[in-house]
Amino acid sequence: MPGDVPPSGRPALARHVRMRFDPTRERHVLLGPESVIVLNPTGADILGLCDGRRTVSDVAAALRVRYERVVDDEVTAFLARLVRKRCVEISDG
Repeated sequence: MPGDVPPSGRPALARHVRMRFDPTRERHVLLGPESVIVLNPTGADILGLCDGRRTVSDVAAALRVRYERVVDDEVTAFLARLVRKRCVEISDG
């Protein structure tokens, strides 16, 4: 089911999507066919950890080292939104 993001899933950017720093916006963006999604710093950090090897749980754990307050459900919800937009793919853990 699209948008289903299990803790053991391994997220990665979809093949047709690239994350780049946009110097004009001074933000990271996701570039896809005919689309641009502007990311906040936390979103960029989450996606920077989504390499297809780490699980969703691993990503949340790594973020807890960087930030005081990380809620696993918020990481999962963020990834689920990008799965629905076909920007992120989740492989089986």
